[in-house]
Amino acid sequence: MANEFAPRPHNSGHLTIEAAVASQFEQQLRAACGLPLGDPSLRQPAAMVNLLGDLWRSGPDWGPVHAADGVHLHLYGKGEARPGRKMGHLTRLGSDAVRLADELRAIRDRVAGPSPSD
Repeated sequence: MANEFAPRPHNSGHLTIEAAVASQFEQQLRAACGLPLGDPSLRQPAAMVNLLGDLWRSGPDWGPVHAADGVHLHLYGKGEARPGRKMGHLTRLGSDAVRLADELRAIRDRVAGPSPSD
């Protein structure tokens, strides 16, 4: 049995849009068209955090994303936000992927705003 067949790039590698010489999306097109694959190497370290439907509980505040230098916002255009549903992601390039991931998580927390219990 199969749960899903999805001939698309996996969302764990979406950071390749900014970070790789040839992104996973470009690689998929090249493969489908019978072209040679591109250079998959990273231009520099990168980090990515997912934006889940939980952020929409009181409406996301995108101000912290736009105020942060070098942060890329990708929204997937899904109509309905549900807890746990991947609605988009943030990426950032830099010299230290661990530090970048910490910074992106902090930005994501500010996007969510206060929790209902605050």
